[in-house]
Amino acid sequence: MKKLLSITLIFVVSLGLTTSCSTIASPVKTLDVYWIDSEGGGSTLIVTPNDESVLIDTGNPGGRDPSRIVAVAKAAGLAKIDYVLLTHFHGDHFGGGAEVAQQIPVGTIYQRTIPAGDPDGRAQSSFQTQIKGWRDIPAKRETLTPGIVVPLKPVAGAPTLELRCIYADQKIIAPTAEQMKVTNPLTGTGTLKEPDPSDNANSAGFVLALGAFRFFDGGDLTWNIEEKVVTPHNVAGGVDVYQTNHHGQENSNNPLFVKSLAPTVVVMNNGPRKGGQAGAFAAIRGTASVKALYQVHKSYLAPAEANAPAEFIANVDDLRGAEALKCPANLIKMSVAPDGKSYTISIPANGHSRTYQTTAK
Repeated sequence: MKKLLSITLIFVVSLGLTTSCSTIASPVKTLDVYWIDSEGGGSTLIVTPNDESVLIDTGNPGGRDPSRIVAVAKAAGLAKIDYVLLTHFHGDHFGGGAEVAQQIPVGTIYQRTIPAGDPDGRAQSSFQTQIKGWRDIPAKRETLTPGIVVPLKPVAGAPTLELRCIYADQKIIAPTAEQMKVTNPLTGTGTLKEPDPSDNANSAGFVLALGAFRFFDGGDLTWNIEEKVVTPHNVAGGVDVYQTNHHGQENSNNPLFVKSLAPTVVVMNNGPRKGGQAGAFAAIRGTASVKALYQVHKSYLAPAEANAPAEFIANVDDLRGAEALKCPANLIKMSVAPDGKSYTISIPANGHSRTYQTTAK
């Protein structure tokens, strides 16, 4: 209990709070997104202007990540998590789910069909133990397929709010009539890699929209399937903010894909030595639309100069082994204006805050 209280206090400070958790609420209701530090795992929390919540992936098992997720949720004023969206069945994305649900109620889980065995075909793995805990979470279940729209409540006086699954299990939504009219000019310019046999290739991906604003969270989707999402017709469309696929690993983040999304801001949910590889940095730097890169951690797998400037990085230390537990687990926060015409990215722990204008896509 003392450890959990300590972690919670760390998050309260990192969110810039000095009184009760309720003070996180803004006088003007914004659409908020929190990139929670799960050391290169997946854990992105969305809080709507109606105070509905969506957690995309649940981090690693073992206490650390679930406690961080719950601390942020409670600091955001949440008494429950309304929806959990699971991108794929790897432990750094679903492994913390059972522990999260033990600390805060979960309403509905959207998931792909649970595989019968380890999704990567490994004879020895922790999958069966972790999936038992996942199955036991007391929540409503919905099958996650391309085209599903999470039933978020409309925001009074605000533009349309939508969270849509655009691909899952290597199936992709059909292009709209407008998208069919345009062939992506980058079609045929990319290269393919060896097929990915892991569950990363089966990841589900989502686009969150508020009016003209668009944010992409694609799980751990890998190179070859990324190309299929955007060619010959770009069904993802252009976005304002792109969460790097696969924590910024270079077997994802196909340059053709990143250029097709044409984000203004990129957020890399990496760990100090997980994700954040040189090839992914090159793909981001080579995309002309990108004005800013944010990182949950400084990457020690890439050259120092590949990283974003220090003020754009939430956690900068390379802590390993037992020392890793001392990581302050600083988060990155995004607040989208009620009209969807601008958004602010901040790192409360270091005081960084910058506002960007939504770009018509």
